[in-house]
Amino acid sequence: MGVVRTVVWVDGLVQGVGFRWWVAGEAARLGVVGSAENLADGRVRVDAQGPSEAVDALVDALIAPGGARGGGRRRPGHVSGHLVESRRPDDRLTDFTTG
Repeated sequence: MGVVRTVVWVDGLVQGVGFRWWVAGEAARLGVVGSAENLADGRVRVDAQGPSEAVDALVDALIAPGGARGGGRRRPGHVSGHLVESRRPDDRLTDFTTG
């Protein structure tokens, strides 16, 4: 139940629909730090760090068909694909930002 860090590249209609702001709200609700940023190729990159259960819940909300589950708000936009990568936790991540 330690701290984990996961980076998710999310494809689909995820820019210009409030997706990053939704991610930030879900991260705050779950106690996850990191960031969500638009990429030039139309994807959103989400860097999430926190307790493993919380990060897993955020990743599930990001990629699950139909969006958030377990008390979260409905996910805006449409996710058509994703890539998930584990990373080493970074002590410099102390809040959640959107870029």
